Amino acid sequence: MAIEQMAMPQLGESVTEGTISKWLVSPGDQVNKYDPIAEVMTDKVNAEVPSSFTGTITELVGEEGQTLAVGEIICKIETEETETEEAPKREEEQNTPSDTDANRQGKDQSNKARYSPAVLRLAGEHGIQLEEVEGTGAGGRITRKDIQKIIDSGMQQKSEAPAPAAVQTTQQAPKQQQKQAPKQQQKQAPKQQQKQAPAPALSAGDIEIPVTGVRKAIAANMHKSKTEIPHAWTMMEVDVTNMTAYRNSIKDSFKQKEGFNLTFFAFFVKAAAQALKEFPQMNSMWAGDKIVQKKDINISIAVATEDSLFVPVIKHADEKTIKGIAREITDLAKKVRNGKLTAEDMQGGTFTVNNTGSFGSVQSMGIINHPQAAILQVESIVKRPVVMNNGMIAVRDMVNLCLSLDHRVLDGLVCGRFLGRVKEILENIDEHTSVY
Repeated sequence: MAIEQMAMPQLGESVTEGTISKWLVSPGDQVNKYDPIAEVMTDKVNAEVPSSFTGTITELVGEEGQTLAVGEIICKIETEETETEEAPKREEEQNTPSDTDANRQGKDQSNKARYSPAVLRLAGEHGIQLEEVEGTGAGGRITRKDIQKIIDSGMQQKSEAPAPAAVQTTQQAPKQQQKQAPKQQQKQAPKQQQKQAPAPALSAGDIEIPVTGVRKAIAANMHKSKTEIPHAWTMMEVDVTNMTAYRNSIKDSFKQKEGFNLTFFAFFVKAAAQALKEFPQMNSMWAGDKIVQKKDINISIAVATEDSLFVPVIKHADEKTIKGIAREITDLAKKVRNGKLTAEDMQGGTFTVNNTGSFGSVQSMGIINHPQAAILQVESIVKRPVVMNNGMIAVRDMVNLCLSLDHRVLDGLVCGRFLGRVKEILENIDEHTSVY
């Protein structure tokens, strides 16, 4: 018998922690490998975590509602080691001195990158980078003893124990520590002040609300976007009178035929996707020493719940009809509100369209969804008196489109032309436009 430890998995790109929203097992339960054992919530997705082993649950380390970092232990499982599992271990542990000597001399490293399941599991549990471990097995293969030696020494990985540039005497060390201490304290103090903002004073009736893992992740992403990306902003008003009349005239028959709503937002997403195809610079990302212009047009849309914000993605939006986009908007929104959104649903976005008009906003400055280069805010459609080309005043359905852009990637000229093209597409939608 052996006690195996299950760690918090990484459930998406850039995910660093997860919150256990619900345990699906209890101590004493029998589980098979890949059986779901818990529901975990991150800033990107709600997902079921499968068991990595077959055995009996002995302890639930993490509690429901607790947020744990990726790699931290969430539960323990008692497993029965089989002969097939022990055979590779015995093979690894029976190394001759000549094998070790040969590896150290660099004569044979042919098995350096061949890892057994036991080695992979042990290294993963302790955050050890296998590429930096010197294997003592045949052909440079890394054994359990090699990993255990690093664990016993208290080292996470080789790179965390840098060799000193020169040998220091016991008399020199205290002097250097004394000289370095004030400098280190001076450097560290501002960082600590930045990380730990002073807590506001509480008065009678004030309520303290704990910051959840999702809210922490949203805060971190927004802070990263605003501090790294030089935001610029522009706005254009659009006359969508004909589009509004057309949509209103077919919405009931569309709902009866298709089973889901034809929203105004679907028309805006389609227009943005079409314009992105004509202005591919807008579909780009900043990558330090280069700009990456993405081939696929994947539109991120913001979907809010009572206390969180999720940004699922409509893949290949330029290839979809208005009906197809409307269906995806409906399906993704349902997944968010039912907690069924997957990591795949959240990945690959290249440009964001946000429906801020859904709660009455008429003008806003969106924060760019890092690492994208722009976000388009679609505001409320409102009736306003407008001076027409013939000089007459008419009541028209008007909407503001607000574009935030990364000024490292995009300039005003291309953004103005892009926004003008979106305006042109929307103003030409009428009863002759097909939604199919």
